[in-house]
Amino acid sequence: MFFIYILKSKKDGKLYIGCTNDLRERFKKHNSGLVKSTKTRKPFNLVYYEAYASKQDAFKREHNLKLRAKALRQLIVRIKRSLGY
Repeated sequence: MFFIYILKSKKDGKLYIGCTNDLRERFKKHNSGLVKSTKTRKPFNLVYYEAYASKQDAFKREHNLKLRAKALRQLIVRIKRSLGY
């Protein structure tokens, strides 16, 4: 399985979108400061994820959320309570 996930920083409240085939391990790495792009924003809460059987589908969804503001806005509206909004 492949996962796209959204983390919310407890430090600054900003969101991070990522993709992995091992969600538990990747989440541990983010919170341990082992991911260069997020190490200054730890700790994180996992607020959302989607599972895909296809690696290509997962990376396409991640790309869509990162580059298309409308797609991310629609998702945020759906999960606003999980995000604390």
